[in-house]
Amino acid sequence: MATSLDRTDPSAGYWPSAWPVECGGNRRQKARTGRLDASLGTAEVVTRHNDRWNVMVVERDPGEWFLGGTMPAFTGPPPYGWVERIDPKTLEPTRSSERLPCGDHVWCGAILAHANGSIHSINGSYLHRLDPDCQVVAERELPTDRSHNGLLALSDGTLVTKDLRLEGQGGTTITRLDPDDLGLVADPITLPEGSMGRIAADHDSDGDTVYVPGTEHLWRIRVDDDGMRVDESWSPRYRMANGDHGLAWDSCLSDGAAWLMDCGDIEPVRLIHTAEPNGRWPDHPGRQLSWRNPTPWSGAQRLLRAALDDPERLDVVEPFGTPGGGIIAPPVHVPEHQVAVAWDSVNGGLAGVDTSDGLDVCWHLDVRPTMQPVVFPDSAEMVINDFTRDGTDDLVVVDVRTGDLLDRVDTGSRVANGMFLTAGGNRDIFYCTTLCVARVIWQ
Repeated sequence: MATSLDRTDPSAGYWPSAWPVECGGNRRQKARTGRLDASLGTAEVVTRHNDRWNVMVVERDPGEWFLGGTMPAFTGPPPYGWVERIDPKTLEPTRSSERLPCGDHVWCGAILAHANGSIHSINGSYLHRLDPDCQVVAERELPTDRSHNGLLALSDGTLVTKDLRLEGQGGTTITRLDPDDLGLVADPITLPEGSMGRIAADHDSDGDTVYVPGTEHLWRIRVDDDGMRVDESWSPRYRMANGDHGLAWDSCLSDGAAWLMDCGDIEPVRLIHTAEPNGRWPDHPGRQLSWRNPTPWSGAQRLLRAALDDPERLDVVEPFGTPGGGIIAPPVHVPEHQVAVAWDSVNGGLAGVDTSDGLDVCWHLDVRPTMQPVVFPDSAEMVINDFTRDGTDDLVVVDVRTGDLLDRVDTGSRVANGMFLTAGGNRDIFYCTTLCVARVIWQ
């Protein structure tokens, strides 16, 4: 494992790229410097239909883009993970990996561009290290035979991941690995609860800190040269067991708080993660896998702010108040404008929340988002999807200060899910979903 990384730099574990990992960085602020200025240009769209579950796009060298994903093989032949180096103009692969084992689990994994030059891919219960030509350098079957979601590089270059467990499925395992040979750096630790959402991380003079949303609490894990340990002083409770709300997805670390939304373990998520292997059945469940189905709880969608320096402080707002709220992606907080943006995928609705004092809803927009957005703080623009009543999955550009709709673009997709948008750096956005990938460029 490389030991020459600058551990005062929280991004030291990554290749020097503007977007080497999902959400642009470990804090999951989903922000890119510069401006999109979508209302001043005309959008051009390139769409590639590949019949795969496209999860995310990351950048290594300038203009060197990698696409990772899995197969939507809920029944039939075994699923597998895959990574491609793609031409940003056509989105066609210029290099492709072999079929990457995933332990027969079907779920969205992750890829990242590591400081050692490799592309790391996690899919199901396997981790792979690939070279820039997408050839496998190392393979590791993870200690827990379940789907894993989220993969981050810490400031020393080590990799951290977790398995996904719902309520009643036992504690989630956190695993830390060497980025070169994929060996265990320390013994995995098991949380007191399961965890559905992906991990976030931050860095200070004492080392790295990993944040994990549990089934009832938020958990903080301290990581340093001595190993990993659960921070017993901080575990704010965001949910009562068997209550009126569902589990939290990922958090966004911003302005001294962890921002998250609950109501995430909607019926298809529960269905996938109670199957063994995860997401595999003899017969396809059909419409039971739709995220549009009614939720198994009565509560409205909530946005939550957990103070990182006070385990007792948890601020909550219901931006919509509609019973049976539900999501499949986390919120975003934009500290430059003191606004958090939340949504309700099941009932529809996008909302801005003024965070300068309390949590005050300041605007609503009638769209139905599901995805991980991208924010351009310099121009106060946010890009997110809108699954329309006509069955198209459009991208919309919204002013986070006012909620004004600045532009709308048809991606060419008719399937919406909770995957990742990526800022390309040239007034462009990469879009990933099931069955297709797209790039939108504003000229």
